[in-house]
Amino acid sequence: MNQTFDIIVTMAFGLEKVVKQELLNLGYQPGRTADGRIELEGGWSDIARLNLWLRAADRVVIKLKEYRARNFDELFDGALNIPWGEWIAPDAKITVVGQVTRSAINSVRASQSMIKKAILESLKKSHQVKLFPESAYEAVIKININKDNALLTLDTTGAGLHKRGYRRQTGEAPMRENLAAGLVMLSFWRSDRMLLDPMCGSGTIAIEAAMIARQIAPGLNRSFGCEQWPMVPGNIFEQARTQARDEIRDDITLEIAASDIDPARVADARENASAAGVDDNIEFSQRDVKDIKLSSAYGVMISNPPYGIKLGSQPELITLYKSLRAVFNDQPGWSIYILTADRQFANVFRADKPDRIRKLYNGNVEANYYQYHGQRPPRKEPHAL
Repeated sequence: MNQTFDIIVTMAFGLEKVVKQELLNLGYQPGRTADGRIELEGGWSDIARLNLWLRAADRVVIKLKEYRARNFDELFDGALNIPWGEWIAPDAKITVVGQVTRSAINSVRASQSMIKKAILESLKKSHQVKLFPESAYEAVIKININKDNALLTLDTTGAGLHKRGYRRQTGEAPMRENLAAGLVMLSFWRSDRMLLDPMCGSGTIAIEAAMIARQIAPGLNRSFGCEQWPMVPGNIFEQARTQARDEIRDDITLEIAASDIDPARVADARENASAAGVDDNIEFSQRDVKDIKLSSAYGVMISNPPYGIKLGSQPELITLYKSLRAVFNDQPGWSIYILTADRQFANVFRADKPDRIRKLYNGNVEANYYQYHGQRPPRKEPHAL
């Protein structure tokens, strides 16, 4: 098989800019970008590296074909012409998932059935078999039909990239790890500045920040769906993991503080940080927001407070916002970043408008990322020799 193919990296709406910068930092040249996806070219080593290193993305998939499908005949014929035998073993479990929007074809279930029928017809010829036990690894194919344009992809990731493997405890309303990483990368925070999350919950924002600063690959301690595929070179992922371990920084001092009013959540956060290998880089404490005392004139606060959908009543939230305002009211050197679905937040927190509001999604919940930019810290003078 040709070892270079089209790759699509998917992400939640609003994180395209972050993932594009990640790709550039990894040395890739992103191609076509659309809502929730970025295309590029690569081979199996790139599949391994992207799955291992991308922090804000959802999945890494292989683009098999994109074509017009205004009816089921066109959908079937287009799928039948794909050399499925190069991608799927005869004993693989074949799962087809679908999405249909604004198209003449309007049935997701029928679309999935038609694609699987085409795959099996193709495999009968390429593998010279009639029966498919579907007893081995799972091959997940997605059919996305939008405005009569069909896109067929093959998933390489397996469980979504947000599942790093370190989060043992989550609390009642957990934030996805890739969103937490995105919040950090959208902020002004850098490893030489203080970071505070005063409503840390399970500690995800602080943990992701520490992993970014120490260059710990987010997928280092998990497996990926395509590792079981017979066509993937057996040492590709192990080579990528070995290289990733060599890049971990142990020589860095971080000032990251995370607190929560609930001692059970603080205990969860400590356990998660330990599992991620960054517990020594984060100072956890049980504390009410109103009791926070800032130890630095400059810093970055990033947090995802409870916003009434799963936690917190409106009067409690207003009290919380006022407590936050009291802590940061006379702190011009602090940049404040808050993700919340509560539309009342900005009106209560400050009289001045946010410098920027970005729409993001925490799972299926639409939220706003309110950004208040603080003053830059003074430049450190170089030491005289």
